[in-house]
Amino acid sequence: MLIPFIDLQAQRRRISSEVEKAVMAAVEGGQWIMGPQVRALEESLAEYAGVGHCIACANGTDALMIVLRAWEIGPGDAVFVPAFTFAASAEVVALVGAVPVFVDVFEDTYNLDPKSLEAAMEMVKREGKLKPRAIMPVDLFGQPADYSAIELIAAREKLKLLVDTAQAFGATLDGRQTAAIGGAAGTSFFPAKPLGCYGDGGATFTNDHALAELLRSIRVHGQGADKYENVRIGVNSRLDTIQAAILSEKLKIFPEEIEMRQRVARRYSEAFRLSNRIRPPHVIEAAKCTWAQYTIQVPDRDRLAADLKAKGIPTAVYYPTPLSHQKGYAHYPSVGTPVSDRIARHVISLPMHPYLDDATQDSIIAAVLESVA
Repeated sequence: MLIPFIDLQAQRRRISSEVEKAVMAAVEGGQWIMGPQVRALEESLAEYAGVGHCIACANGTDALMIVLRAWEIGPGDAVFVPAFTFAASAEVVALVGAVPVFVDVFEDTYNLDPKSLEAAMEMVKREGKLKPRAIMPVDLFGQPADYSAIELIAAREKLKLLVDTAQAFGATLDGRQTAAIGGAAGTSFFPAKPLGCYGDGGATFTNDHALAELLRSIRVHGQGADKYENVRIGVNSRLDTIQAAILSEKLKIFPEEIEMRQRVARRYSEAFRLSNRIRPPHVIEAAKCTWAQYTIQVPDRDRLAADLKAKGIPTAVYYPTPLSHQKGYAHYPSVGTPVSDRIARHVISLPMHPYLDDATQDSIIAAVLESVA
């Protein structure tokens, strides 16, 4: 029997009654787009994240893009983005007409390397074709980026800081939620995320009241006082009421699920720490990871994937090709990304979710150790 890579059904069974009641209440209420459940969710998420404003939207990509639009980032502007991430992180920059500039990452955390960021800034300044406007780190696989260094650079260079925490909502650094870091943060509620809905959804977080008002306008066609007053060019990025109702129920158990993920991650790391052929992920000091993925590096990824597949154990590769080498993005500026290039050949992610029981995890661990021995 195939082991689930992410067991969403285990969570569904746990709270099925509560979710069904919430969904039916939303259906019977009849306000199926941006109904009262959306506002209630925004308030709960803002309180959880420790920020003044949460603006729900249609997906995690829009959550980032509407911030860039609100900041009027566009043609001629440079936004610094890690090369080792999902395409959406650079896509939103291109969609607003700006230029993503690719930066390398750390080998052990997979997150943006501040030294590479500095080099990318110097490259842009030296060439003189673009104006540096923003930094958009990605909290990859659930871990906060090195904001102690990144925030200093952003302040010194007077750049906007937009946190892409699509994989790490609920993670903390020095006690701060990642969604509370920077001028704004965006997250995704794609089903596979640690906090996911039953479709698509996203949210933006900020303590800037004026920015929050702009974001609320942009997400609904540039709305002014009412939906038929359009004071700016906007987008259609509303969250469905049913998804908000589902997320509100999931949020109630989310803190406990994060702790359950910690336990699974600790068991993996403890099992792999003595192997000289497996590199487990490293969590930076004072950080708490949500473990959206548990990603290791091994010498022969293809062999491990094949061996595990033969035993009914799924794996995934995030990400096989850095964005700086992707066909759609290779023409954008990039400093050297040797770490991204190297780890892209060796990373492989193992089953990870809060409901992974010890016996199943032990079978995964044993299979991994046998394959890489």
